[in-house]
Amino acid sequence: MKIQKPVYYGDYLQLPKILNAQDTESAKYGKPAHDETLFIIIHQTYELWFKQILHELDSIREIMQKPFVPSVDLSVVNARLERVTTIQGILVDQIKVMETMTSLDFMEFRDFLVPASGFQSLQFRLVEATLGIKAHNRMEIEKQFFTSRLKLEDRNKLEETENKVSILELLEAWLSRMPFSEFDGFDFWGAYSDAVDKMLNQDREIISNNPALDEKIRVMELKNLEMTRETFATLLDADRFAAWRNEGKVRLSQKAMLSAVFIFLYRDYPALQMPFKILNSLIEVDENFTTWRYRHAMMVQRILGTKIGTGGSSGHEYLKSTTERNRTFLDLFNLATFLIPKSAIPKLPEAVRSQLDIVYDSSRS
Repeated sequence: MKIQKPVYYGDYLQLPKILNAQDTESAKYGKPAHDETLFIIIHQTYELWFKQILHELDSIREIMQKPFVPSVDLSVVNARLERVTTIQGILVDQIKVMETMTSLDFMEFRDFLVPASGFQSLQFRLVEATLGIKAHNRMEIEKQFFTSRLKLEDRNKLEETENKVSILELLEAWLSRMPFSEFDGFDFWGAYSDAVDKMLNQDREIISNNPALDEKIRVMELKNLEMTRETFATLLDADRFAAWRNEGKVRLSQKAMLSAVFIFLYRDYPALQMPFKILNSLIEVDENFTTWRYRHAMMVQRILGTKIGTGGSSGHEYLKSTTERNRTFLDLFNLATFLIPKSAIPKLPEAVRSQLDIVYDSSRS
């Protein structure tokens, strides 16, 4: 038996490397700026957490690439997604530490950093690409800055990751394989459509007969109701949904969206509890990055005002624009559009309910 050598704390964590990796640019020009050390440590910490997030996402992608994902693996996927969301909470909270630095503090060393910027955070771009934000999903300014600001080796690595299957694409394939709502002798979507019609007709009756509504408001609400009816109809019509997708209004396929709606409606059944948790965790991942981008944009405006960023972007205006633009799982957020009251959800036949106790994936052999 091989004798294990003793491990020393500082050596194991390679602390000499880490704690001596804060070389300030300002000191090189004979003007050491006190807050530059904070600035470096904050961003180094971000990059360490990005590395951990990538580690989790890569493992999730590996699991979800299997032709059949057993329930035990689904639990692992969700646990790792929950770890990512916990880390994201730290990323958001860390902005408070950055905000202890004032505009005047930052201006003491800002010019020494040009043209370095967050544009050049390769790891964060890899996180986005792994989740499902590819080059064609980005704003034109992002594409230009990536081309001009990233080193060739980093551009190649980003392109390599963008060419791999993303978690969004794997999610679509996983949802599309599910047999939920496809049962012999039971037309679930017909029953769902009837329930939707009943709900919308009741809403029309309430709006039409509400004496408190001004006539202009009544007309507007009735028009909005008809738009809602069209949205439901599009979900259930293959051709209309395909047109929707071609227009970029949705990224998931119709089959994947229908499976997701079914999961949300019947999430209390054993077979659907873990799939629901995974969808909910992906929503939280997207929401947390949106929150982080927004808080980051507000922090930049607080410190820089309307000045351009060190990388040449429009500063906080650009960052705010990415808050809504760079969202991977917007389709999952919009599932709420297609939900109906619990009391109106079609009751499943006994044979179907018994299947939901055991069925997770139609590819199982």
